[in-house]
Amino acid sequence: MNKILLTAKEPDRGKRVDSFLAEELEDISRSYIKKLIDGGGVTVNGASVKASFKLKEDDEVCFELPEDQSPDIIPEEIPLDILYEDDDILIVNKPKGMVVHPAAGHYSGTLVNALLYYLDGRLSGINGVLRPGIVHRIDKNTTGSLIVCKNDAAHKGMADLLAVHDIDRKYLAIVHGHFKDLEFTIDKPVGRSRTNRKKMAVDPEKGRRAITHVKVLQELGVYSLIECTLETGRTHQIRVHLASIGHPVLGDDVYGPAKCPVKGLEGQTLHAYYLGFRHPCTGKYISVYAPVPDYFARLISLYK
Repeated sequence: MNKILLTAKEPDRGKRVDSFLAEELEDISRSYIKKLIDGGGVTVNGASVKASFKLKEDDEVCFELPEDQSPDIIPEEIPLDILYEDDDILIVNKPKGMVVHPAAGHYSGTLVNALLYYLDGRLSGINGVLRPGIVHRIDKNTTGSLIVCKNDAAHKGMADLLAVHDIDRKYLAIVHGHFKDLEFTIDKPVGRSRTNRKKMAVDPEKGRRAITHVKVLQELGVYSLIECTLETGRTHQIRVHLASIGHPVLGDDVYGPAKCPVKGLEGQTLHAYYLGFRHPCTGKYISVYAPVPDYFARLISLYK
C-alpha cells in the first residue's frame, strides 16, 4: 500500500473523515474514498474508521492507495524553467497547462514526470509515489513559482512553514473591473462547493478560513492588474475570493464569465511570481521572482 499521511487542523475539528479526505485529495472521487474507507483503507491514529468518524485537531489520517491503483510514473524529458536549486530544494517556474502531479487518468506530461527525469528520482517520498517532492501546488492553468523538495527533511521543514503561514507568496492577476480601494483584504472561508464537487466556493458554515491580501497595481482598460498575497493557501483560494467580490480572474473558465472574447488572451491570467521563505535546512532566506509568461506580459502592454 502507498500511504499519504494528513494531519487534521483546528478548522477540521468535528469534520467527517470522508469529507476531510474529499477536500484534501481533490483528485480522488468521493465514491472511491468511500470504497477505501469501507474496505479499511483509511485509518485515524492507526485505527480503521467509518466514513462518519468525526475528527479532532491533530488526528493523523492515513490514506492508503492500493498498489494496483498506483501505476509506475515514468520519468519524461520535459524542459524545466528552474529559478533556484540547491541540495535540498528547487523552485521551478511552472508553465500554463502543466498539471503538477499525476492523478487517475493523467499519468504523463506532469511536473512530477519532468522532475523524476531531471533529478533521477531524487525526490522526497512523504507524499507517496504520485506526488514525490510536491509540498504545495498551483492550478494547471496558473503559472509561476513552485517549491519542490529533494528529501524528506526539507519536505517536513517546508510543510511546517506552510502550516504556520511563514512563506511569503505573491501572485499577479489581471481581473475584471476596477476597484474603489487600492489595498484591501478578503477574509472569507473557502470549502468544497455543495452543488458542484469539482469547484470550490465561499462557505461561511463549513469552509476553512481563507485570507487574501489584495493590492491594485494599475488599471488596464476595463480590467485591473493586481497583486495578491496569500496568508492561507486553500484550493483555488485567489480565484474563488476574487470571483466572490465580482472581480474574477481574466480567462478563468471555472469561476469567471462563460464567454470572454479578449484579444491576446491565452487562458487564465494568474501567475505565482514571488516566493520568500527561510530555508528549512540552511536557515538562509530565499527570495525568488518568476518572470511572467509572454502572453501575460503582452496583455499588460496591450491594455495599459
